[in-house]
Amino acid sequence: MPDESFDHPGRVVARLARQVELALATVDLTLPQYRVVVLLGEGLQAASALAEKLAVSRPSVTGVVDGLVARGLVERHHDRDDRRRVGHELTAEGRRLLEAADAEIERRLGEVATYGPASVAAAFEGLRPWRESLDAYRSARRAARASGAEVTR
Repeated sequence: MPDESFDHPGRVVARLARQVELALATVDLTLPQYRVVVLLGEGLQAASALAEKLAVSRPSVTGVVDGLVARGLVERHHDRDDRRRVGHELTAEGRRLLEAADAEIERRLGEVATYGPASVAAAFEGLRPWRESLDAYRSARRAARASGAEVTR
């Protein structure tokens, strides 16, 4: 029976996601925690911005952030002008853990890629167009929302 998995990219992505989860387990992070930490690695973020970028509800983000705060990986900062607004940012320990997580994911996916017909570098380079597409898609959704157009998730 022929392998039809290439006809269904979601199946391949799901298998890759599992490899990412396994790598993250070695540094004691879940995939949702990693996604938050990655965004906070870009700088201070409000919960509403995190929820929008992650395409999840604010309560979902709050639950993940609460766990990261309890572990000393994230700090909350209240806006001086509006105490209702709270920003989140990585602590030094959070930045170290993000670096360790990135390294472990790269190591694990690199190991998997060595079993394929292409080089590890080619496998990682193949992800670049997807990153660019995801960034453009997020920007387009943000622009549509700002203009009042209907946005699908």
